[in-house]
This record gives sequence, structure tokens and C-alpha cells, in this order.
Amino acid sequence: MRFARSCAYVLSDVGSATGLVGDSTFSPKAHLNRSIAVCIEIMSDVVNQLLMLAHELGREDRQLAILGEGSVSARLEGGLFAVKAGGTGLGALEAGQISICRSDKVLPLLDKRMLTDTAVESALLEARVDSNAPRPGIEAVFHAWLLTVGDVRFVGHCHPLGVCQVLCSPRARDFAEQRMFPGEIVFCGPASVYVPYADPGLPLAWQIRERTRDFMNSQGRVPRLILLQNHGVIALGSTPEAVLASVLMAEKAARIFAGAAAMGGPNFLLPQHVERIAGRLSDPSDKSDRSDRSDPFTFSFS
Repeated sequence: MRFARSCAYVLSDVGSATGLVGDSTFSPKAHLNRSIAVCIEIMSDVVNQLLMLAHELGREDRQLAILGEGSVSARLEGGLFAVKAGGTGLGALEAGQISICRSDKVLPLLDKRMLTDTAVESALLEARVDSNAPRPGIEAVFHAWLLTVGDVRFVGHCHPLGVCQVLCSPRARDFAEQRMFPGEIVFCGPASVYVPYADPGLPLAWQIRERTRDFMNSQGRVPRLILLQNHGVIALGSTPEAVLASVLMAEKAARIFAGAAAMGGPNFLLPQHVERIAGRLSDPSDKSDRSDRSDPFTFSFS
């Protein structure tokens, strides 16, 4: 029922925009029923992918998130997005704990920096397509914006133990802005967005937007990883596999960073070495023999 309501919203919006609604030559009922069925199937597939991502990030053995930590989201058609409800855990997340929300009801919050937490929560409740759906978490605001960036279709946020150790240290910015080994560049990008500590909620969402915009203006690319000082990580990708890969590699990099720091390091790669690897990943004319160059995210959850 929840997906049916969401799809009806999408289709009515599309119909109004295209002029199909109210057109005497358009035979609506059968076409609408078929369209809703297709829409439900597509949205269900995206939500299933989102659930798999949540379960992978929430695995206890990985120590990426515990209890109610973390959140996930996915872009849907028609200006909608799916996001984890507040107060739920990633590892055992169920379809009924995901809310479908309207982006155009959430994004304007970023330009109202003086809103109280209560006002933000009320706006998030209003953004739900289904009024019976659970309340979206406060992090839904930054999810809504990040899902508008480039080809980002999935977002994962968690608190990996090793990464948080570094982010709670004086070396956090070094870890975000420099690279130590090739795999880190391949899966986390040549640099990460670094966000100084901000209060969770609207202040943090605003900082994420501003710092990510600055990064894209200076780097000329969409980031794969956003590192939040004294907080955690956000990974962006066009697939759930890409998001998971970035988080797992960031956790490996944090452990290497901590170990190297204990021995007087790390020794960071030189900028030209970082750009060489990053350039090979994005340059289709580079025919060098590297199986991971064109698509590093070749694994799946199955």
C-alpha cells in the first residue's frame, strides 16, 4: 500500500506535467493500473537494494555501526527518495522502517538555518508520501541533498570504529585530504570531503552541503566519501556496492593510518601519484592493463 501511494503520487505528478491527465484521448484507468504496477516493482527493487546495503553496513562483525547508528537512502523517480526511519538499526532494517519522502519538501530546510529541531521533525513528517509511514530520521535532510548530486543514487552513513578513532584525533584532516595507497584512491577517491564537527541535524546538513560544494568546485569531481569530524562517514555512489566498497576501504585505510602513525608516519603518496591513479580511473583512453580501471565496483551482495 505504501508503494502504491508513492507511485500514485509520482504518476499524477507526471500526468499533470505532460498534460495526460484530463486529456479526452487518454484512456486512464487501465493505463494507470499498469503504470502503478510497474512503478511498484521498480520502487520495490530499489528499496530491496537499500535494505541489502543497510544489512551489510550493519553487520556486527564489521563494527561499522551498532544499535541505532547510521542511515541509508536511495533516489527514486518523480522527486522522491527512500530513507531509513529514525530510531531503527541498520543490521535488521525492514521495508516497513523505510520512509518514502518528497525531496521538494525537505530541500528548502537547508535555507532555514534557524529552525528548531521540533520544526525540522514536523517538516520531515510532512514530507512523507504516506502519512502512516514511520518518521524519517533527522539525517534525512543531508540525504535529500546528497541524492541530487551528480549520478549519486545511494547514500550510506555509519560510524566505523577505525575511522572514528582517526576522526576523533588531531590527524583527522590529514586522513581526509591525503592518500596512502592505490586502493584507497580507487574506492574512496583522490581525496575526501572533510567536515569540521557540527551539531547533528540541520547545522550538520548545512555544513555537509557547503563543504561538498566547495570540494566539487575545487576538485572538479563528485566525492565518494565525506568524513565528519568526531562523528563518522558518508559514502556516495550510483550503486549500493559502490557505497559499501567506499566504507570498507575507508575502514581499512584508517587502520593503516593508525598503525603508520604509531611508527612516525604515515608516508603519504605524492600528489602526482594520486592524480595519475585517479586519472586512469576516469580516462577511457587509458588502455593500460588494469581490470579495475573501468569499474572497480565489480562485486555484488549475492
